[in-house]
Amino acid sequence: MVKYKDYYEILGVPRNAAEKEIKSAFRKLARKFHPDTNRGNKDAEEKFKEINEAYEVLSDPDKKRRYDTLGSSFNPGSDFTPPPGFDFSFNDFNKGFTQTHEAPFSDFFEMLFGEAFKNKTTTHFDDLFTQGYPRQQTKRRGDDQSIKLELTIEEAYRGTTRKMDINIPGLLPKRLEVKIPPNVREGSKIRMAGEGSSGKNGGHAGDLFLVVTLKEHPFFKIENDDINSEILITPSNAVLGTEIEVPTLDGPVKMVIPPGTQNDKMLRLRSKGMPHQKREGRGDHFVKVKINTPTVISEEEKKLYQELSKIEKRRK
Repeated sequence: MVKYKDYYEILGVPRNAAEKEIKSAFRKLARKFHPDTNRGNKDAEEKFKEINEAYEVLSDPDKKRRYDTLGSSFNPGSDFTPPPGFDFSFNDFNKGFTQTHEAPFSDFFEMLFGEAFKNKTTTHFDDLFTQGYPRQQTKRRGDDQSIKLELTIEEAYRGTTRKMDINIPGLLPKRLEVKIPPNVREGSKIRMAGEGSSGKNGGHAGDLFLVVTLKEHPFFKIENDDINSEILITPSNAVLGTEIEVPTLDGPVKMVIPPGTQNDKMLRLRSKGMPHQKREGRGDHFVKVKINTPTVISEEEKKLYQELSKIEKRRK
């Protein structure tokens, strides 16, 4: 159903408002909701279209006269049915509703005016920008673009410099040298100012955002600010304890395996994780110990294990 629009209410003027008052109200509202000052705001964009449609009607004597014949008995947003005797001679309903604007006016507007006023509709930037600021000459900032940037965990931790060939559809291919700061994470965005789509009518280019994705690492997994990894040890190391080297983001470090270590035991290397993003310090590096049971052993090892088994049985 077509919804009734109260154009006087949209502009915030009384039904007996003079032309000057209508124009003044339009300018004030259009400046407030203009797309140039509300980029990305869909609600403001729809409000701006609604304001322009209301002014399209109330600033044109013929349209205003036709609209005023409807009277004031309708509620804004209610289903609209033209009153008995309403003159539809201006509209050709056999052709259906027509697009009368690059960003079409509402079905309510089309019902009232349709083809009869198609060539008379306009946007009212000349009324809005008295110093001359027509839409077709308005500077438009280019669109932002985004591409994925794949990094290793070490690169994300330390930062790096990367030369990249950028080939975004609709843009010229280019080669950029990208400086990646330390401590980026999965989903972090690196902004390359002015490297997005070109602006229009002399407007600034948009930005290019590099969205970080982390490659799967053979040893490390990131969980918040902590690093997780696994280390294999022999059964004898688990029983007797030992000292081993463990890979970390800062290179190998020595870690003590205490005697009697069980399979899947978690050991912690303090402050060897990723730097905290919202406070000083770093996370930890957690190492899960996995006992590596040999599948192939020498005769000497076999004899030793058999002797160990006898000792275990005597202990029972």
